[in-house]
Amino acid sequence: MKYKDTLNLGKTGFPMRGSLPKTEPLRQQKWYDADLYQQRLSQNEKKPHFNLHDGPPYANGNIHLGHALNKISKDIIVRYKNMAGFYAPYVPGWDTHGLPIEQQLTKAGHDRKSMPKAAWRNLAKDFALAQVDKQRNDFKRLGIMADWQHPYITLQPEFEAAQVRVFGEMAGKGYIFKGSKPVYWSWSSESALAEAEIEYHDIDSTSLYYANRVKDGKGILDNDTYFVVWTTTPFTVTASRGITLGPDMSYAVIRPEGETRKFVVAVGRLEAIAPKFGWTNYETLATYKGQELDRITAYHPWDEAAEELVMNADHVTLDSGTGLVHTAPGFGEDDFNVGKTYGLEVAVTVDEKGYMTKSAGADFEGKFYDDVVGLVINKLTAANLFLAKEKITHSYPFDWRTKKPIIWRAVPQWFASVEKFRQNILNELDNVNFYPEWGKKRLYNMIRDRGDWVISRQRVWGVPLPIFYAEDQTPILDQSIINHVADLFEKHGSNYWFEHEAKDLLPEGYTNEHSPNGLFTKEEDIMDVWFDSGSSWAGVMNTRNQLDYPADLYLEGSDQYRGWFNSSLITSVAATGHAPYKNVLSQGFTLDGKGNKMSKSLGNTISPLAVADQMGIEILRLWTISVDTSQDMPVSNDILKQVSESYRKIRNTLRFLMANTSDFNYATDAIAFEDRAGHDQYFSVVLNDFVKDVRASYDNYQFNDIFKRVINFVNVDLSAFYLDIAKDVVYVEAPTGHARRSMQTVFYDTLLALTKLLLPILPHTAEEVWEYLPNEKTEFAYLSDMPEVQDFGDTRALLSHWADFMSLRDSVNKALEEARAAELIGKNAEAALTLYLTPEQQQLLANLHADVRLLLMVSQLHIEDASNASAIKDYDGFLISVQHATGGVSPRDRMFHEDLGADPAFPELSKHEAEIIREFYPQALTEGFE
Repeated sequence: MKYKDTLNLGKTGFPMRGSLPKTEPLRQQKWYDADLYQQRLSQNEKKPHFNLHDGPPYANGNIHLGHALNKISKDIIVRYKNMAGFYAPYVPGWDTHGLPIEQQLTKAGHDRKSMPKAAWRNLAKDFALAQVDKQRNDFKRLGIMADWQHPYITLQPEFEAAQVRVFGEMAGKGYIFKGSKPVYWSWSSESALAEAEIEYHDIDSTSLYYANRVKDGKGILDNDTYFVVWTTTPFTVTASRGITLGPDMSYAVIRPEGETRKFVVAVGRLEAIAPKFGWTNYETLATYKGQELDRITAYHPWDEAAEELVMNADHVTLDSGTGLVHTAPGFGEDDFNVGKTYGLEVAVTVDEKGYMTKSAGADFEGKFYDDVVGLVINKLTAANLFLAKEKITHSYPFDWRTKKPIIWRAVPQWFASVEKFRQNILNELDNVNFYPEWGKKRLYNMIRDRGDWVISRQRVWGVPLPIFYAEDQTPILDQSIINHVADLFEKHGSNYWFEHEAKDLLPEGYTNEHSPNGLFTKEEDIMDVWFDSGSSWAGVMNTRNQLDYPADLYLEGSDQYRGWFNSSLITSVAATGHAPYKNVLSQGFTLDGKGNKMSKSLGNTISPLAVADQMGIEILRLWTISVDTSQDMPVSNDILKQVSESYRKIRNTLRFLMANTSDFNYATDAIAFEDRAGHDQYFSVVLNDFVKDVRASYDNYQFNDIFKRVINFVNVDLSAFYLDIAKDVVYVEAPTGHARRSMQTVFYDTLLALTKLLLPILPHTAEEVWEYLPNEKTEFAYLSDMPEVQDFGDTRALLSHWADFMSLRDSVNKALEEARAAELIGKNAEAALTLYLTPEQQQLLANLHADVRLLLMVSQLHIEDASNASAIKDYDGFLISVQHATGGVSPRDRMFHEDLGADPAFPELSKHEAEIIREFYPQALTEGFE
């Protein structure tokens, strides 16, 4: 026979390469066939609940990398919680209403205005549900374990009904009102927008300086005096109704050299702007505080029917402009507020599509608002009021869907008051934990500073505002009426609103004092889609009994502080008085390998499905925990290749552990902790600390810490130490001997713990490993529980001893490296090591209760008293001498032995090896060795 036939070389059918792109879909199908999701939940039915509420992605197009990061992160958390002793369902959701779907229908050739609203909405519903199916398949390919057969979808009748009831709660408390004030208006969407639907981009604009002549100076200013104003939105001059000054600012009346006119400019801006108008020399005639000029009137630049009132407000600054703010109440929030105080007309001279209306004047009517700059300049010039123009670059709001700039436009809209219960919302944030912690301050500031929420949209595809109007146009916000509509929606869906007249939507026989003839009309606007998703705590948790309220966790991208986290908080506090979540976890955005934002136009996007097809989704799942998700995260093919190397190392480590426990039965072969060899006891404690650390990181949603801990455990604790010394035991020692069984016990504990701890991250790999673990009785690894932290008593002394040994080991390795460089030895197995130790250092080795020669991986070890050392080199406090080992090399363990041939039957083996051969391979006595 051959010597290698007497070695315990590990064997396993577990493949070195996983062929993930091929095997993952097959494994996922096994999960679905076995209804593994429901199996796990049924197993946990009586355990404490943990509820992660899924923020609904928008149902439009295939998923992108951000979707993958989000859903994988949620899957990791839910899988862990289920294995950690919780009943943790995962109900996926979709957001299905809104403009993008209407745009897709338009692109497909459908004309919204040429068909009944209900018919258009049916097209939108069909499109949305097709997108849900597409995205559901994409998400399933990511290995997400969820209730895919029973998702929540914002177009479902029961969801719409719950949403309307939330609206009713808010209306019943007086939080819903109609007002006409400037809102973000998207002419490209033909609808009002909320703050959450706005993004900012830098743009170049033409700003104008012009003059308004005093009409009634109230005895302070003469009629040949002109107010110098500045605007960055020239089209709004058509609706200008006032000039706003800072009440405590100083204003100078000056006469430039060569001018007969006098001009009013803020003293703090005069030096900066005079050169723009060629005013190199000027005389200051008088100085006034803004409050002294209050309520003086001026002529509109060209509209003889309109006059402009001088007003005071604190929003005026000296950062730019002239210190006199042109004020058009119909086109700006500050303008509207000061105009309302002074009773100004709210003129709106731009229609819903961005075109100037008749009220702008005959010269402007029908022109696009952004194309009238030249016309404004011409009219100002003709009136001798134009002073200067300049290009400025500034941040400007855009519609985040159409990517077109918006305007502020005052139109009648429905609002949800934030002001009325703002402090209640802010107080509730004290009951919420944020990961990262700065998220609390961010959301707090956004709620503190936000205005009332405009919730009406001038579109069709969405949940109707359940509001009726009496004959005198008094709106009906009766909560019982709203709940009646909710009942209709729950039974028939919200299309019922568009298919029936108001009388059919109201309770039978309903009337009130505002409609003596019993005639009513209904609101045609729909709700902001953020009200849809912001009501999901009610649509899923409260009505379907699928999740508990409040949720334990909301997890989304950091943009949702102004989106879903925000709208959910407002609706929940308004309706129930409580935040809808106990914990909020936010994540950054995915960037390309160079740190640039991913964009289809730049061609730097990575499809998660392409990664699945090329590398396997396990690689993307491992990448998810390899990055710090609290910040923006780079990802590229090169980065994923690096992650795949980490995966390969993890996989091969699991394979090694499997191979070397394939003949191990835990029930009959395991060695108790107290009976294990010293190095095995030590590694049991290392493993226990690893389990403790990883579980703590899971509990605190610190994914990146899990990755770092796993990689360090695999590369350093296992590969660089324990598995390195293990080969001389598990390969060479007696197959059923105590030394090997002791180490195999730790191997199996490590294999089992590592598999379970990795399952939430690498479920496909963990389930594949599970198939090679006959000791485990559950069919799927996911049906097992997380490893528990063991109680090994006080292990501080043990760890201290081994920390001291690791210092000795480092010193020995330095000495061996020097001997190798001097060509005294080749491999460590050629070394005979002599350690000259003090009594304390000798006690260190005794405390280990282990074969130190084995630990240092040399053939021979001699211990001498440090007092006998003479000219022995000191290696960081240890006196060490290296010589070439004596004796001969065993062809079986490749180590040097001085007792080769002690057993005449086996002249090439050491005495210990010969004893193993006689007991376990007696055929060698007759067959001999080749």
